[in-house]
Amino acid sequence: MSSGHRLRDVEQQRPLLDEEEEAAVVVARNSRSEDKQLWFIQDGCGMVCAFITWFLVFFADFVVTFVMLLPSRSFWYAVVNGVVFNSLAVLALASHVRTMLTDPGAVPKGNATKKYMESLQLKPGEVVYKCPKCCSIKPERAHHCSICKRCIRKMDHHCPWVNNCVGEKNQRFFVLFTMYIAMISSHSLALCGYQFITCIRVQWRECSDFSPPVTMMLMIFLCMEGLLFFTFTAVMFCTQLHSICNDETEIERLKNEKPTWERQTRWAGLRSVFGGQPSLLWINPFAGLKLSTFLPKRSRRGGAEFSV
Repeated sequence: MSSGHRLRDVEQQRPLLDEEEEAAVVVARNSRSEDKQLWFIQDGCGMVCAFITWFLVFFADFVVTFVMLLPSRSFWYAVVNGVVFNSLAVLALASHVRTMLTDPGAVPKGNATKKYMESLQLKPGEVVYKCPKCCSIKPERAHHCSICKRCIRKMDHHCPWVNNCVGEKNQRFFVLFTMYIAMISSHSLALCGYQFITCIRVQWRECSDFSPPVTMMLMIFLCMEGLLFFTFTAVMFCTQLHSICNDETEIERLKNEKPTWERQTRWAGLRSVFGGQPSLLWINPFAGLKLSTFLPKRSRRGGAEFSV
């Protein structure tokens, strides 16, 4: 590397990798390229939050289906609302899985080598940044996540509810997740309101297959869950759209970072996140799905491999 090039560490000074460390990094990188790993963050808190998310969705589905819809006297009311609610629930859980198991844009570990620096063909005086924690050359707008233990391109934030960072490659799925959760939450609140009115009219007789106290308790819990999650996900959905349209991540906004990049227009930002021109594919979490991506490869030691 020429003397005109400057390498700045973040938080502390560390040199570039030496030859032995560089060789070890190359071997590890080659082995990972041969066996594609499943991206999954092995964080206890995140895994518990992801489990709670799924449990609450299944709880809402149980109450809506077995407490409110199946006992209904109106066949078409039960069918239409059942199909709509369960379809939205499937889309929400699919968006959650894709957010959780999609690489958010992790920078390769240990690429801060002399050979890699020379391949960048930097101009004299050009500044590049090296992360001292994962020893990677940080691209512009990348930030290090202490939970994922990687630098993430266009990192917005780390969300424990999806057990992953929200970054360049999975922000679309996170936006869909918040949208569909907000939709099923509002739907469940509307169904609860109608069911309460119906049960009061018949004095809680024949309005459910469960006893009146159990029915009331389940519906109250569902109302509390729906109100809480609708408020949270609706705010997150609007915040994400605002960040995309303004081409500014949440971290950049909180740190009040002055943009060194050329901001995209609103439509350009939306197209870069959702891909291509506006279409139904924008709201389809199954678009571009490859099952091989989510199947863990068997390592030579016989165990499933995970990327952390």
